[in-house]
Amino acid sequence: MSLAALDITPNYYLVVGALMFTIGAVGLLLRRNVLVMFMCVELMLNAVNLTFVSFANQLNDIRGQVIVFFVLAVAAAEVAVGLGIIVAIFRRRRGATADDLDLLKDPSVDEVAQ
Repeated sequence: MSLAALDITPNYYLVVGALMFTIGAVGLLLRRNVLVMFMCVELMLNAVNLTFVSFANQLNDIRGQVIVFFVLAVAAAEVAVGLGIIVAIFRRRRGATADDLDLLKDPSVDEVAQ
């Protein structure tokens, strides 16, 4: 049997999507670098998009692809805001981790609260 005769079913895409989502989730839970965590979230979104497109193709329905379009629009907005926050963190301290998000707090707000 050659590779040309291999019939790729939607199950293959679902397995790849599940693996991508699992890698993203594990990376998000285990890594502390903000940039790596951000990339893991993007990997998880792309895994969900692959699953939506696979089901849309299998069911011969366009709605899954429309949902992917909206997910991509939200992901683009997330990239703009997320990278802005990451740049703000790295300007204050190089090599910052997710635990250093309190660096973005305004010190005058803490004085008012006390």
